[in-house]
Amino acid sequence: MADLLPCLEPGRLEAGCDEAGRGPLAGPVYAAAVILPPDFHHPLLNDSKQLSRKAREILRPIIEREAVTWTVEAVSPEEIDELNILWASVTGMQRAVLRLDPRPDFILVDGNRFRPFDTYSGPDKYRTIVHGDATFRSIAAASILAKTYRDDFMCELSKLFPEYGWDRNMGYPTREHIEAIKRHGFTPWHRKSFHPEALEPTLF
Repeated sequence: MADLLPCLEPGRLEAGCDEAGRGPLAGPVYAAAVILPPDFHHPLLNDSKQLSRKAREILRPIIEREAVTWTVEAVSPEEIDELNILWASVTGMQRAVLRLDPRPDFILVDGNRFRPFDTYSGPDKYRTIVHGDATFRSIAAASILAKTYRDDFMCELSKLFPEYGWDRNMGYPTREHIEAIKRHGFTPWHRKSFHPEALEPTLF
């Protein structure tokens, strides 16, 4: 059971933000924002990367039901190619925050890069936290929503492109995925900005 922090500052409406899908060769990057009630607790809650798929599937409806508010946003491969994957991830988190109702007073962001937007203009409005998804409950919850929604999308997309194994590799550069690209080429869902040398199996 992870001992995650409920908030950075008690009494303030804080949203946790995280993304899923920065590393794949294909598919959108997903971002989520979550505001949890101060007393929210679940023994399974942790960074989504530390959880089994079953645990994430148990937690998702609990988070959706008990959160004060939550949102999930997808940023397309086209936007990833235009913005680069870092700023596409940040853009997704910003969009997710702007759809929250009520809006948070403060944002906790997983990672070490973010930028001001809308009314969230500086250190009194947001903070980046390295390994934040293993530190704060709201960021952990956001990581679970982003991961499960993206996995569901890639599994559905795999039905249209079964040869790439996206229901198993979620678009990540596994040997199976790389070999499928070599045999069948790229799809409209592949990120074209990723350097072709990244397709060499020896790099993995």
